Amino acid sequence: MYENETRPQRALLVSLDTGEYDVESSVAELEELTRTAGAEPVCILTQKRPAPDTATCIGSGMVEQAAEVCAQQEIDLLIFDRELSPTQIRNLEGACRVQVIDRTTLILDIFAQRARSKEGKLQVELAQLRYLLPRLGGQGTALSRLGGGIGTRGPGETKLETDRRHIRRRIGSLKEQLKEVEAAREVTQRRRRKDGTVTVALVGYTNAGKSTLMNQLTQAGVLAEDKLFATLDPTARALKLPCGKTVMLIDTVGFLRRLPHHLVEAFKSTLEQAASADILLNVCDASSGEAREHLEVTETLLRELGAVGKPVIPVLNKWDAVEDPELAPRLPGAVHISALRGEGMEQLLAAIEENLPEKTFPVELLLPFSKTGLAARLREEGAVLSEEYVPEGLRISAQVDNRLYGQVKEFQV
Repeated sequence: MYENETRPQRALLVSLDTGEYDVESSVAELEELTRTAGAEPVCILTQKRPAPDTATCIGSGMVEQAAEVCAQQEIDLLIFDRELSPTQIRNLEGACRVQVIDRTTLILDIFAQRARSKEGKLQVELAQLRYLLPRLGGQGTALSRLGGGIGTRGPGETKLETDRRHIRRRIGSLKEQLKEVEAAREVTQRRRRKDGTVTVALVGYTNAGKSTLMNQLTQAGVLAEDKLFATLDPTARALKLPCGKTVMLIDTVGFLRRLPHHLVEAFKSTLEQAASADILLNVCDASSGEAREHLEVTETLLRELGAVGKPVIPVLNKWDAVEDPELAPRLPGAVHISALRGEGMEQLLAAIEENLPEKTFPVELLLPFSKTGLAARLREEGAVLSEEYVPEGLRISAQVDNRLYGQVKEFQV
C-alpha cells in the first residue's frame, strides 16, 4: 500500500478464460495473493475468449466495463490473472486510468515483501529485473511509481533504473553474488553428505502449514502466518527421531499453480535444495477442496527439478478441519496430522523412520600402504572420524554403509 495512505489499495481482478486452465480456482488463488500483498479485492470480471486480444488482453466491451467499475468503485489497481505485455499494460492504463499489473508482478511483489535473507533478496531482485528488462519500452504508470505500491516494490535496493545497460550489469552482479551464496551452501551440503546426515524437506503448496509443522517438530520459531508465501527463505533445523537418529529438517518456499518461470529460475538453487533431500514430505491442506490438485502441482514441480526416485510422504495437514473425511484424498502411505494441534506427529515420525536411506555404521580399519587409495573413497563416500599412520599402514575410523563396507571389510580391525 502507498506510504501516505491508511487504507489498503482497492483492486479489481480480471480473468480471461481461454480454456487453458481452471479459471475459478485460479481467480480464487489470485484473490488470496491480492490480500497477501496488502490490497483489497473489491470485485472480479471474467471474460471468455478464444485468445487474448493483442492490444488489451480482454475485448473492447470488457475494457469499457472495467473502466466504469474503476470509476464507480474507486479502484486503485487492476490485477490480471495472466502475464501482460507492455503494450497491453499501457493501453489498459490509458483506458481505465489506474495502475495495471499482472499475476507475475503481484507474486514478485509478495516475494519482495517476504525476503529476509541476503539470498532471498538477491533472488527476488534478479527475478524482478529479468521480468522488467524486456518490458522497459512499454511500461505505463508502473515505472513512474516505483517504490509506491503493489507491483512497484523492490526488495530494499535503490529504485530501478530504466537504462537497460544498468539493469543488465545489475543482473550480472546478482548472478555472481548468488553463485557465491550457492557455493557456500554446496559446501554445507557436502559436509552433511559426508557426515551421513539425512535431510528431510518440507515441500508443498503455499499456505499448507509447512512452517507450523516445522515449529511443532523442532521449535524452530519460523514465521507461520495464514498467508501465501509466509516462508520465503529456507530454514534448516535438527530433528531427533524416536529411533535416536538425528535428521536435518528443511522448510522451503511454497509452490503455486502456474508459478512464474522467472521465479522458478531465480529460486532454482533454493528449490533444488529441497529436491536433493533424501526424503520429501509433501504437505497439503487436507481441508481444502483442491487438496489432491495441490499435491499434484507439487509433484509436477519436483519432477521438473529432477527429484525422481526419492521417497515422498503425502502429509495431509489440518485433518482436524476436514468436514467429511470420506471426501478427503485417500493416498497410499499418507499421514493425517494437525500441525497446529500437534496431532499425528508420532505417525509422521514413524513414516520418516521407515523411509530412511540405508543406515551407516562405524568401523575400525587398518589399511595397508598398498591400499591407502581406499582412504580417499572413504573420505568421499563415507565419513572419516579419525585417521592415523602406524607402522603397518593407515588406521582409520569411519562411518560406512553396507555397499562401502563390502569394499573394506577385509581390513577391519
